[in-house]
Amino acid sequence: MSSRRAEAFSDGVFAVAITVLVFNLLEIGSHGLGSHPYHVLLAAWPNYFAYAVSFLTIGIMWINHHAMFGAITLVDRRLLIINLVALMGVVAIPFPTALVAEQLATGTAAGGRAAAVAYGVVMIAISIGYSAIWMYIASHLRQLGAVRDLEVPHVANLQFSAGLFGYIAATLIAAFVSGLVALIIYGLLALYYMFEHLPGRGDSGADAALAGPDSPAEP
Repeated sequence: MSSRRAEAFSDGVFAVAITVLVFNLLEIGSHGLGSHPYHVLLAAWPNYFAYAVSFLTIGIMWINHHAMFGAITLVDRRLLIINLVALMGVVAIPFPTALVAEQLATGTAAGGRAAAVAYGVVMIAISIGYSAIWMYIASHLRQLGAVRDLEVPHVANLQFSAGLFGYIAATLIAAFVSGLVALIIYGLLALYYMFEHLPGRGDSGADAALAGPDSPAEP
């Protein structure tokens, strides 16, 4: 099967996940802003923060997903299944995003930590899925019709996998320290994957790059 078909399906999943994020913002002021409208709007900062982190995270995942599949022209059944499992995590992101926003705004400290843990578990699952996609592509370049010769140095794989350990660490921080601190780390990890790249041999520029988890470009 052409990799373009797999990309088209994946793009639809990313579009749905990133659009659903805004639903959590629609509740702000739904019962009126009262006599202190700015206070109501400012008090909803956890919703804005969680939305921004998740929007950025999904956006970077989409960019890196495109970079990975852009390096090949074919997909086999194994890769389709791995991709499907990774997308199952992506489309679930709005759920822990809403949990985190609600708990940071109105819940207890324990509730905020639990919500951030749920967020981290989803991110860990997605990172594992992205790592599996990248490792499979990197080890089956010939079978998948690679469009260019790619170098996959060991240091690149370590950089690519760094996000997974980062999400694990952030989840532990969420469980035992602070949900807000963990959410900040999740956002920083998204920025890491925005600028971390795995270039192909002889390639230059962003269009020729592959990044990391959330992929090699993801993540």
